[in-house]
Amino acid sequence: MKTNQDTCQNCEKPYEEGFQFCPHCGQKTNDELTLGVLFYNTISNYFSFDARFLKSFIPLMFRPGYLAKEFIKGKRLLYLHPAQMYLFVAVIFFFIFNFYVREGREKLDENMQRVLESRSEKLANRDSLVPQDSLDIKEFVKPLQNNAATIGLDEDDLKVLDSVANIKVPKKNMGMSYSFNEKDIDSLIAAGASDKELYKALGMDDDAGFFQRKFYGQILKFYKTMGLGQIFQAFIDSIPLAMFFLLPIFAFLLKLFFFNKGRYSHHLVFSFYYFSFLFVVFSLIFGVNRFWQIPDWIDWLIAFSTFFYLLVAIIKFYGQNWFLSFIKSGMVSFMFLWLVLPLSFVLLGFIAFLFY
Repeated sequence: MKTNQDTCQNCEKPYEEGFQFCPHCGQKTNDELTLGVLFYNTISNYFSFDARFLKSFIPLMFRPGYLAKEFIKGKRLLYLHPAQMYLFVAVIFFFIFNFYVREGREKLDENMQRVLESRSEKLANRDSLVPQDSLDIKEFVKPLQNNAATIGLDEDDLKVLDSVANIKVPKKNMGMSYSFNEKDIDSLIAAGASDKELYKALGMDDDAGFFQRKFYGQILKFYKTMGLGQIFQAFIDSIPLAMFFLLPIFAFLLKLFFFNKGRYSHHLVFSFYYFSFLFVVFSLIFGVNRFWQIPDWIDWLIAFSTFFYLLVAIIKFYGQNWFLSFIKSGMVSFMFLWLVLPLSFVLLGFIAFLFY
């Protein structure tokens, strides 16, 4: 008996009429493109936001080590893939964290702007004291120093006068070399000196290579703009990418301490789920504090509890006793938090400084 046939819009192969999904490629047979379908497909394709996420979320939060153990056993369709879980919660975390980053950068920019204004004001006051001819500056400022209390000069003003008194102004031009200090750089900038002169004043060698020139160029850029907020933003922007390198390092540490407990890929699965848990916890902390300020001691207590989650997860996943698991999880945490992370942040800060 011949049955009615339909053709799949995706793979263009025939199938029996009445099927809800194509038996060849799996696409839904009646999949009209509505706004809801478009939105769901986008979320599903990129973040696998489906029933598996809901099935995975509760075990992730309240059954440490369970998801990783089940995934290693072979249950890889029942729960969300560890890398997909990590990607999804990481996106949510950095979205929430971005609000705090923006506020932090605004405060940094305001503080740096005040520093710039203060520096410009001091420079203007100092320049107003410099005579326009070839008089000896020491003789010019000496009466001001002697009568500081009378005319209302404070310690900062006296320091400025001292620095001005030691400046050697040539009788014909400003073509002189400066030592490396802020006042000299300010004077050069105010006089419209070229970058080459400024680099020399900063201490750069004439035969400096590309890297050294780049470094001094960033120093000068920072000094002129006080761009701490830009460096901070560049640093924050690099963290998501850095996490994709830090997570495998964490898995490598687990491999070192549990070298006979499976392949490196097994430790990587464990790390994906553990870092997913961390991102969920810190997303909740930042999210709740955004609307309702929680006491700091509670925040720290919740953050510290992630170590006990790691301990229980290691016991369940690796099947070792409490004592060995406590020692090894402590060593892994110590090496990662006090060695790997600080070195990584220093490197990220240096890169952010070079390319902000």
